Amino acid sequence: MSSQLFTKIDEIKKVIGKQKGSLLFSNKVEQDEWFKSIKTNPAYQPLLAEIIEEAERLLQEPVHEIPFSTFSIFRDKGLRLEYEKVYFEKRNRLNVFALMTLIEPNQSIYQEQLQDSIWSICNEYTWCLPAHLKNSPEMDSSFDETMLGSIYNQQYTIDLFASETAFTLSEIYKLTENFLDPLIQKRMVEEIYRRVLLPFCNQPSFHWETSTHNWAAVCAGSIGAAALHLINDEERLTSILERVLHSLNYYLQGFNEDGTCMEGYGYWQYGFGYFTYFADLLKKKTDGALNLFTSEKVHHIALFQQKCFIHRNQVVNFSDSTEKATVFLGLSHYLKDIYSDVEVPEEDLRAPFTADHCSRWAPAFRNLLWFNENETGKPWQNATYYMSDSQWLISRNDRLVFACKGGHNDEPHNHNDIGHFILQADGETLLKDLGSGMYCDGYFGEERYSFLCNGSQGHSVPIINNQFQAEGISHFATITDVSLHDDIDRVEIEMTKAYEIKSLEKLVRTFSWKKKDDNRKLILSDAYLFKETPSCIIERFIAPVLHVTEEQDGVILKGKRKLKIIFDRSMLDFDYQEAEFINHSGKVEKLLMLDFKVNEPKSIVQLEFRFQLL
Repeated sequence: MSSQLFTKIDEIKKVIGKQKGSLLFSNKVEQDEWFKSIKTNPAYQPLLAEIIEEAERLLQEPVHEIPFSTFSIFRDKGLRLEYEKVYFEKRNRLNVFALMTLIEPNQSIYQEQLQDSIWSICNEYTWCLPAHLKNSPEMDSSFDETMLGSIYNQQYTIDLFASETAFTLSEIYKLTENFLDPLIQKRMVEEIYRRVLLPFCNQPSFHWETSTHNWAAVCAGSIGAAALHLINDEERLTSILERVLHSLNYYLQGFNEDGTCMEGYGYWQYGFGYFTYFADLLKKKTDGALNLFTSEKVHHIALFQQKCFIHRNQVVNFSDSTEKATVFLGLSHYLKDIYSDVEVPEEDLRAPFTADHCSRWAPAFRNLLWFNENETGKPWQNATYYMSDSQWLISRNDRLVFACKGGHNDEPHNHNDIGHFILQADGETLLKDLGSGMYCDGYFGEERYSFLCNGSQGHSVPIINNQFQAEGISHFATITDVSLHDDIDRVEIEMTKAYEIKSLEKLVRTFSWKKKDDNRKLILSDAYLFKETPSCIIERFIAPVLHVTEEQDGVILKGKRKLKIIFDRSMLDFDYQEAEFINHSGKVEKLLMLDFKVNEPKSIVQLEFRFQLL
C-alpha cells in the first residue's frame, strides 16, 4: 500500500463488518484473566506500583470541579495553565480509577471513584480547552431569540481533548461495562455522541481535518477509535471512517518521505501514537483487511524515535520539543512487533505513569496492554542519520553528539532556525536548542517570533544588519553537499534565503564534524557575499549557563566538560550575555548568548570557528 490510505466508502464497506466482538480482548473472560495475570507477574510490578501509588494519593483528594472563574482565565488573560491543571487532573483520576477497577474489581471504592470521575467529566461545559475555543459557538455570548435556534441545533467544537475524551470514555465503557451503573453507562455513551460523534457526522468539516500535523492524527484517530468501539450501524461507521482516513492522509502529508517529525519528538509520540492506536483498532475490526502499517512512509515514521534520541533520555529538540523525554514502552514494543528494524529502548527510559501531564488514557492503558516482558531494550547505538527530505543531520558517536538542520521557516510548530546546531559530550549539552516555550495566546499568534525560543535570535545562527531570519515557506535552505564517513561528517547549507536582506547575495554555512580521532572537533565556516558592504554581522551561538574564560586564541566554556571555541580575534570581537526564557513547563530557564561580531564588515567575509572538545 502507498502512503495514501483507504478513502472510498465502497472499499471500507467490504471489510468493516468482519470483527463483531471487542477490539481489545476476544471476550470478557480473556480480559479478566489478563488483568489477573499481570497482578502476579514480576515484570509488571513497577508499572502497577505507580498506578497504585497514584490511586492512594487521589483517594485522599476530592474531585475538583472547574469554576467559571478558572474557565474564563484564558479568554480574559490569555493564560492556559490554571484551567489545564484542573482539567488534566480530572483525566488523571479517570485513568487511575478505571485501571484500578479493572485490576481490583472487588474493591468497590475504585468503582465509586471511577463513576464520580465519569459523572464530573460528563457535566463539564465543554470537553475542549478554552485555548481552542476562539470564535466558537461555546464562547458566543449573544443572548436573544435566535439563541433558541442554536439550542435546538447545537454545534460543538471538537479539538484534541474533546476527541481524546470521547476515545477515552468509549474504551473505558467497553472495558468496564460489567461493573458500572447502567445510568453511568448511558450517560457516557450519550455525551460521546452529543459532543463528538454526532457533531462530526452533522457538521460538514473541521479545520483540523486537512491539517498536516498532530491535530489530524489525534482528532481523527480518536473519533475513529470511539466510533469503532461504539457504533454498530455499518453505514454510519463507514461514513465516519471515510472522513477519518481522509484526515489521516493529510497527517501523513505533513511528513517527508524520510519520516522525520519536524514538530519534535513529543509530537511524534503524541500524533503518531494516536495514529497507531486507531490503526490497531481498525486492523482488528477488519480482520487485517485495512492495515495502515503496510505503508512504507508509516514504516519510516515509526523509525523516527530511535534517530532523534541522542543520549539516554535526551533528544534533538528542534522545533517545539523539550530537551529530555521518556518513551512509551508499550508503543515501542508494539511497533517492534510490526517492524523488525525498530530499536527497543532501555526499560529505564520508560515513561512513568504520571509523566504525561495531560493524563491521556490511550497511551497509559497501552503501556500496560502492549508491554512485552520478553523485549530487552538496549542503549542507543552509535549512528549517523541524514534525513535528506527534512534536512536534519544527527550523529551519535562514543557519547559525542552533533546535530544540525536546514529545512525552511514554515515547518509544523516552526522555529526560525535554518543552519542551527547542537553539540553535546557525555550527556552534557554545550551548544543547545532552547526547545519549546510556555504555550500561551501570543505563542501561536503574531508575537510568535518575538519569543526567544522561536525566533532566530535564540538560535545559533547569524544576525545580519541587525536582522534575524524571516518566517515563511519562501525562507528555506538548500543542502549543496553532504558526505558521511566513519571519521568525519560534512554538510554544506546554502541559507541565503533564510534572511530578507536584499544586499545578501550568498551565505553558505559548512559543518565538518571530526568524530573519530583524539582531536575531536566541529569546524564551522560561514561564507558571505554581499552586493554592498554590510553594516553589521554577528555570529551568535546559544549555550547553557557555563563558566566562560577568554584566551588569546579563543574562549573556553566549562561545565562538567570543556569546550574551546577557537576563532580569529583580528576579525571578531567577542562578547556574551546571560538571558532567560520561560520554558514549556512554565519555569524560567537561563542561557548564554555568545556573540562574535565582525569588526570590519566587507562585501566578502569568510569566518571559521573550531569547537574543540577538551
